Amino acid sequence: MISQLKKLYLLLFLGLGASLPLFAQITYQTPPKAIADLVNAPSTPSVVFSENADWMLLLERADNPSIETLSQPELRIAGMRINPATSGPSRSRGIENLKVRMTRSGEEIQIKNLPEKPSIGDIALSNDEKYLAFTNTESNGISLWVVDLSTFEAKKLTDAILNDVYGNVMTWTPDNQILIKAVNPSRGSMPQAPAAPAGPIVQETAGDAAPSRTYQDLLKNPYDEQLFAYFMDSQLMLVNLDGNKKAIGPASMIKSFDLSPDGKYILVDIIKKPFSYLVPAGRFPYDVEIWSSAGQKVKTFAQIPLDEVRPTGFDATVTGPRSINWRADKGAVLYWVEAQDGGDGKVDMEEREFVYTLPAPFTGEKQKLATTSLRFGGIAWSSDDFAILNERWFGARREIRSVINPSNPSQGKQVIIDRSYDDIYNDPGDPLYETNEFGRNVLKRKGDLLFMTSEGGSPEGSMPFLSTFNVKTKEQNILWRSQAPYYERVVKVIDEDASEFITIKESTDIQPNYWLVNTKKRIAPMQITDFAHPYEALKGINKQLVKYKRNDGLDLSAVIYTPEGYDPATDGPLPVLMWAYPREYKSAEIAAQVRGSKYRFTRLSWGSPIYWVTQGYAIMDQTEMPIVGEGDQEPNDFFIEQLVANAEAAINHIVSLGIGDRNRIAVGGHSYGAFMTANLLSHTDLFAAGIARSGAYNRTLTPFGFQYEQRTYWQAPEVYFNMSPFSFAHKVKTPILLIHGQADNNSGTFPIQSERYYNALKGHGATARLVFLPHESHGYAAQESILHTLYEMDSWLDKYVKNRNQLDRSK
Repeated sequence: MISQLKKLYLLLFLGLGASLPLFAQITYQTPPKAIADLVNAPSTPSVVFSENADWMLLLERADNPSIETLSQPELRIAGMRINPATSGPSRSRGIENLKVRMTRSGEEIQIKNLPEKPSIGDIALSNDEKYLAFTNTESNGISLWVVDLSTFEAKKLTDAILNDVYGNVMTWTPDNQILIKAVNPSRGSMPQAPAAPAGPIVQETAGDAAPSRTYQDLLKNPYDEQLFAYFMDSQLMLVNLDGNKKAIGPASMIKSFDLSPDGKYILVDIIKKPFSYLVPAGRFPYDVEIWSSAGQKVKTFAQIPLDEVRPTGFDATVTGPRSINWRADKGAVLYWVEAQDGGDGKVDMEEREFVYTLPAPFTGEKQKLATTSLRFGGIAWSSDDFAILNERWFGARREIRSVINPSNPSQGKQVIIDRSYDDIYNDPGDPLYETNEFGRNVLKRKGDLLFMTSEGGSPEGSMPFLSTFNVKTKEQNILWRSQAPYYERVVKVIDEDASEFITIKESTDIQPNYWLVNTKKRIAPMQITDFAHPYEALKGINKQLVKYKRNDGLDLSAVIYTPEGYDPATDGPLPVLMWAYPREYKSAEIAAQVRGSKYRFTRLSWGSPIYWVTQGYAIMDQTEMPIVGEGDQEPNDFFIEQLVANAEAAINHIVSLGIGDRNRIAVGGHSYGAFMTANLLSHTDLFAAGIARSGAYNRTLTPFGFQYEQRTYWQAPEVYFNMSPFSFAHKVKTPILLIHGQADNNSGTFPIQSERYYNALKGHGATARLVFLPHESHGYAAQESILHTLYEMDSWLDKYVKNRNQLDRSK
């Protein structure tokens, strides 16, 4: 069997090698006005609450950038995308305005003296909440600004000197100064590319297995290495509120920095050579150093080697110290974890990882804090005698949460939650946090009671709740729960017993807004924001959460949208656009759970399928496509048959409702949803057309795993072959539209995936169209690109779905 697969792959590659695609450049087009108007609708501000929720910060985000903005020079090195003119990210959508709104009175205050054309990035409140710092991207760099929250006036503190190419860029100190990562003032001019190469590029391996996923934008040559070192060259500086600067420590390739809670020490990660052409910058070697607040090195805490060689699988990790952080509840205590299994998840061990701590002045011996049987998943801190240790294991989709006593590690851990993290019906939720005296987030608790919020999954959809969880009895008491016909969730608890809190409340046709709720006083909730409905054209559309069964009895669900006033009994069936994204599960019972809520506001993103409800389509969104493999079975061993069964069940249901016309149904998806679409068109004739955006179609091009597949191509060649739409391009008879960003940086979805799949389709006489979007990444950003994508999709649907009957008659 394996030899036959290899022969067929060889024939496919040889047969298509001489067939190059025919390219033609067209001008950007726009979709119908109703769709374009929805794209151009104003965005709703984001909200950040003060600690006591007396006021909120409104962040008004800029519109989608133009294609001219995306066309500016961009460096793609070491897994990063850098704007060389600014020493910052090349693809960011900044905030263009800041306002303060008083929670109870509703008074709204415009921040004065903002930059002339704001492009605000990072935002941080001082520990005492008297000041707000933010970064602003200018044409030649990134500057630091501060807002005095007593006068609501902004002031520029530095020129465009910040270095924001990697990691964090600023943090407040306890005495209201700002520690920033600046460009090294002595780094000089950007290296120039050599006129001619000095020689060939050589890589060599000496036998150590180094399986690696298909990362994009990696270093390719010595010039790339020079550019990487140049743009990483940074200098920490301390800036006071008058704008005076002081260099802290030596300049170096600073990956990240973290001030201790008491402000006396700085944890600094410094990247070292050798760089890698196989993995991105996050896996380059680096030293972890502890500096004093004045920049004097106290200790080299760890020297982390190049991370090219590690075992395969999602439960694999590195050896040596990792996840090195400050305890949130102490002035200057480090904690970290070290794997005891060589980083290999296939090794069976009871005590898989050790968690250690080391207090200032960091001269003593490390102390073991806890052990884990799964992979370390972090610690939520509270006090010297209480913290929550988190563990996770991908292979079993399992999480364990335990109470530990940091002051007495010998006491051991007390497991309070042990569950499948995919199980949304029995999810107790996540703990809430509050800010301590150091300005750090610690658990919000009252003795043995943790305050928690959960999505509140149920057979009727999500109904979020606020609760207490008793760590001694493991009993959960629901204090408040969202009620139909609304979807409402708690975002901020104000008082000690969680009787007063802020929620964000929405419904199908009601824009999300914030409300102040008090359950003790039993007064009516008070609306504290009044964001307007941004989509006039969608008011009145019908939305329903539907449930149905797969042929093996598995429960499935989807959300169906139909045009305003539509009645299947009188208006008849509609053309349908089905949109989906497959997900893998280890339990059929959990896979069958209903996800989402029919009461959520219809929020549009650039890639949403809901636009076409304005064009007379029924939209079947969030169509569940579970792939289940229980026990020792892997989900992908059954991918095709379960995928087809999911699609058949969805079609049968929407047709049985009288909503869908069986002969006019399109299927589409983005990324793994595009992969799904191509597979459905390869193995069924259920659909009138398909739309596949930014997908991967040949799994031999991702041989060390993809999505949630942990096995390599050499371990499961049949799976890689059978799951590759490229393998079955000769079977596609349904029209398929392929769209891909030419600058896609997502692991596995290289643009060549669409190019070679299109060539395969063309070589076998399929009806296909390939659209490459210049300068676009995995998600599309430019206004022109988004509108053109919707134009292409609308034209394809109009021709092959809505008017399919006329098309058939014309043939």
